[in-house]
This record gives sequence, C-alpha cells and structure tokens, in this order.
Amino acid sequence: MALTALDIYKLLPKTNCAECGFPTCLAFAMQLATKKVAIDACPYVSEEAKASLAGAAAPPIRLVTLGPPDRRIQLGKETVLFRHEETFYHPPALAVRVSVDGAPGGLEAALDAIDKLAFERVGQQLRVEMAALDDRGAGPEAFAAAASAATGRKLALVLMSDDPKVLEAAAAGCREAKPLLYAATAENWEVMAGVAKTTGCPLAVRGKDLDDVADLTQKLAGQGVTDLILDSGARGLSRTLADLFQIRMLALKKTFRPLGYPAMAFVAPGEHPIDPVLHGSAFICKYAGLVIFDSLEAWQAMALLTMRQNIYTDPQKPIQVEPGVHTIGAPDANSPVLVTTNFSLTYFTVEGDTEASRIPSWAVVVDTEGQSVMTAWAADKFNAETIARALETSGIAERVAHRRAIIPGGVAAISGKLEELSSWEILVGPRESAGIPQFLRTRWQQVAASN
Repeated sequence: MALTALDIYKLLPKTNCAECGFPTCLAFAMQLATKKVAIDACPYVSEEAKASLAGAAAPPIRLVTLGPPDRRIQLGKETVLFRHEETFYHPPALAVRVSVDGAPGGLEAALDAIDKLAFERVGQQLRVEMAALDDRGAGPEAFAAAASAATGRKLALVLMSDDPKVLEAAAAGCREAKPLLYAATAENWEVMAGVAKTTGCPLAVRGKDLDDVADLTQKLAGQGVTDLILDSGARGLSRTLADLFQIRMLALKKTFRPLGYPAMAFVAPGEHPIDPVLHGSAFICKYAGLVIFDSLEAWQAMALLTMRQNIYTDPQKPIQVEPGVHTIGAPDANSPVLVTTNFSLTYFTVEGDTEASRIPSWAVVVDTEGQSVMTAWAADKFNAETIARALETSGIAERVAHRRAIIPGGVAAISGKLEELSSWEILVGPRESAGIPQFLRTRWQQVAASN
C-alpha cells in the first residue's frame, strides 16, 4: 500500500527549513506522496528514512533511457492521466520496422527512408528517431552487422528477434547506443534477463495479457532487470488502447509497481493510408511510450510528429521565439518592417508568408509571453505601449532608413495611438498572415514609392 503524506511526514526531519523548495516538511511530504519530487530534495533526511521512503519516492512509471549518447531518448516517468492536470514530459518515440533478411541493398534503402523522415516546424526539429530491426532469419552475424549500420546513422534501435543469441550478438556491438531488446516472454525470460544484464540494454516484455506482463516484470525485477518497456500482446486499435489505459491507470492511481513502466504499441498498415496516422495518433495520446509502424510515408510521419509536438508541448508554456529583430531573407535599409508576437506558430507563419512574397523584410517580435496576436491583444500584452517599446528598444531604427511599420490587421484600432507613442508611420496590414504577400507587393510598394 502506498504511504500517505502523513506517513511520509513522520519520517522527515520536521525542521521546516524550506531548503527543499517547500515551506514546510508537511508540504514536502504531500509532494512526495504524489510522486512530484524526489526524497533527495531534502538535505537533512536520514539514510534510514531514505531507505524507508525509496518506494514512496520512486516515480509511479519508471524512466527508461535508450538510444545513442548524442540522441538519448527518455520514456516514462509520467505523473498524470490528463495533460491539463500538470503536463506530459517524455514524448513517445516513433519507430519504423525494418526487415533484416540478409538481402543486399534492402537495409540501406530502408534506413535512408527513415533518415528522411525529419522536418522543421515552428523552429523545432521533428524526426522519427528509431528503427526497429526485425530478424527474419538473417543469422547472428548479419543481424549484428545491420545493427551496427543503423547505429552509425545515429538512430536509436529496437532489436527484434525470437533468438536471444541473435539479440546478444547484435547488442554486444552497439551497447553504447542502448538498443531496446525485444522481447522477454514467459518462455525465455531467464535467458533474456541474462542478455539484458550482460549488455546493459533495456528490455521489452511481451505477455499474453496484462496479468502475464505483470508476472514477468516481477520475475525480471527479482533478477535485477528493471529498465523495462511493456508490450501487453494486444494488437489492433481498441484492445491496445484498453491495455495502454489500464497500464497507466494502475501505475498512477493504484501504484501497481509490476506495471509501472513505459508501454509500447504496434501499428498495422490498415486498409487505408490514413489508418496508421489515426491509430498512431490515438496511441500517442493514450498512452504509448513507443509506437512501432510497419512503414511510414513522409506525409504520415509529418502528421504524427505534429500531433506529438502538440500533445507534448506544455500548455502553460507555449513555444516561443526570441523577442527582438529577426530577418526574413536579406533585408536592407529600405525593407519593410513587420510587427508580430513571439508565439512560435504565429512567427513562423508570418515568416513563411513573408518569404512567399520574395520581398526581404525585418520582423520586430514583441514579447507577449508566447501568446498569439489576438490572444495577446485581448490580454493587453500586444498593445500600443508594448509595440512602441519594442520599436524603440529593439534597435530596428538603426537598421532602416524609413520609419514605417506594419501591424496585423486584427489590431488596427491601436494604429493611431501607436503612431503618437512611437513617431513611426503605422500601416495596417492584412488580418490573416496569408494576405502578407499581396500586401507587400501592392500597398507596401506604393507607400515606399511615394516617399
């Protein structure tokens, strides 16, 4: 049974020193009981109390690390069922299955295709991080060579084989890249425990159902193997979702340690090309730590990566760009000056539409704490005063020979006051960013030609 906050409080030093970041020891105990802090945050707790509280302080879902040193992937350690309760921290990894059958050329082509599943969106690099190498009778040497080739591409790996000897041979050559070994079952768990301990690699556990998985994780933990990822054995959308939900619920709400690990899901091709996107999106939302696809086209990967980015962005901390002056193209002293907010999606939309005009421009980005134009305007963070201050402090006046700035059409009402405060001529641009190319090619060119 999980310790209550009062149980934990009795084991703390009760100094109320606040050095842990909380005003009292009781407040700290409450945070420990909900798994939101670690016992190490208390500088005065005794070693005996640490030992007693080890279980209470451990996260309900273990953090498992895999992948090469410069592209480590962390899965698990989630603390809530719903993002609005706090946030989600560790995005699920996406993997594409690659058959390793010893056929020449096929492996390189498949790995090339995975390497190309990388995109930039709102200033962040999105990519499919993993290749799931599936042994189709290639043999230990060929499978180990395939693992080495994939590791050289900085891809994190899932090594899949029914033969523990094949997995051990492959993992031995790339153990620093911490591949996931798939999988321990009721038939081979003892041998697989030995392979995981020898190589230091995390281990997938595949059961026939959740009871079977829980039994296996307890046996493996007894052997000292605790970096585990769970495969309930479910295939198909409804059953997999049900198992993923049960794993998260039991781990968080019941502190059921045998299922307190990240879980994985497999996505079949489906009858329609959109099916892998729909199923994969569902698993990303609830609650897979690793999703393996049989194949992915670029458009499918982009949709899934965008979904993941949206779900795993802290809703209380929107993605932001640095306030100040940004260049779009190679602007000069006569180039237009556009004003926008530092909400990342807003800025990169404006940037893309401005680039489409083929007119190099300056962008003065106002600090609105990551809010979009209309949201920031409604919150009084994108107003005449803040824009005038940005025009004055950003240094844009030293970069251009004119004093004309373009503001979004949605805040046209502030143009008069902004002119008074800033002494700049204010042009009201289009309400939607998509209208920027036409605006710059017509209205801006007319104003610039008349002066």
